[in-house]
Amino acid sequence: MVIKKIVGFFTSLKLTAALLAFATVLVFVGTIAQADEGLYGAQAHYFKQWIVVGAHLFGHKIPLILPGGYLLGVLLLVNLVSSHIYRFQFTTKKLGIQLAHAGIILLLVGQLTTDILSREMQMHFAEGETRGYSESGTDYELIFVASNQVTAIPAKLLAVGSELKPASLPFAIRVKEFWKNSDINFRAPMMKNTPPIASNGAALNFDFKKAPDVKAMDQKNVPSAIIELVGAKGSLGTWAVSDWMGEASLVQAVQEGYASVGAAMANNIAKQLATPQAIEINDQRFTFTMRPMRVIHPFSLSLLKATHTTYPGTDIPKDFRSRVQIDNKVNGEKREVEISMNHPLRYGGLTFYQYQMSAGEMVERAGKTPSSVLSVVRNPSWLTPYVGCGMVAAGLVVQFMYHLIGFISKQKKK
Repeated sequence: MVIKKIVGFFTSLKLTAALLAFATVLVFVGTIAQADEGLYGAQAHYFKQWIVVGAHLFGHKIPLILPGGYLLGVLLLVNLVSSHIYRFQFTTKKLGIQLAHAGIILLLVGQLTTDILSREMQMHFAEGETRGYSESGTDYELIFVASNQVTAIPAKLLAVGSELKPASLPFAIRVKEFWKNSDINFRAPMMKNTPPIASNGAALNFDFKKAPDVKAMDQKNVPSAIIELVGAKGSLGTWAVSDWMGEASLVQAVQEGYASVGAAMANNIAKQLATPQAIEINDQRFTFTMRPMRVIHPFSLSLLKATHTTYPGTDIPKDFRSRVQIDNKVNGEKREVEISMNHPLRYGGLTFYQYQMSAGEMVERAGKTPSSVLSVVRNPSWLTPYVGCGMVAAGLVVQFMYHLIGFISKQKKK
């Protein structure tokens, strides 16, 4: 009796209607919330969760509990599979319907696995540069480097008040402050009216302060932290670590921001910011910084040529192309390929899309080196949408042809 009720619940059309209604509400709330939380924040908060607790709408926090995207997707999948098994008969007459439903099931499974397993990174390089890694656009890490050994600590672990003790480091890391987004100002010699925020390194010449989180797609948060290194005999001092120091494009942005004080001064400011921070313990030198999280690849790409063309007489982009050289020392492969809009490169289980580009006449006139940004996507289930849609289409065609042939046969008999 209990089993019958459970089966009846999961095969119920009322459950289907309720789940679709909740899905409609979730999509509406998640779409509106993008104005307050940003696209990626809304995706993580509403659609990549099992349960949604609280919502940000129209600048206000609203106490709200909803089933998240994962929960709705799984329940819809269970509802569809159980209904399919319980109600439909596996006969030739229902072959088309069975195939179409199997395609829908595959689409739901594919979407769930894509959300869980897929990962999107970026690869930045200028002409002549080689990259054997890709970087995250939203996640960061604090790294310590000594004798080519890298210890990486995800920024999400840098909670204020926490103490981290990596086994590969001869000191602990105490987190004094952490800001998801930050601003930077140069401490001009004549304007150092306040004490530095840390006792060593870049903080002696630069002020870092908390800034409001950015939400727009064309902006990014630049995290910073104040850390204290603690050895066996006590504190070794405090330092400021920030992505302002760890990312070359941000160092260049700071340099350009101080161009008004003169090229020589701006270059000196950028040089000070880019100088690696370090500490020596037991005759071993550790350099450290914060940077975008990296994924190392067993191959490298070299940017040979970045091409940006526009429609004649306008500034409207027509085409972006990156000619790259693949160098895979594992299998000895070395060849050139071209990546362009709508023509990605699929290699090593990854897909490289043309994402952004800084090239063309304006870049050349400014005396800058053309550069390119590739979007690097790892999605093991990238084929499932194509297969699922094909199965649905084939099922509908089969079912239509079955009824059409039956109708024609009846007409002939008359």
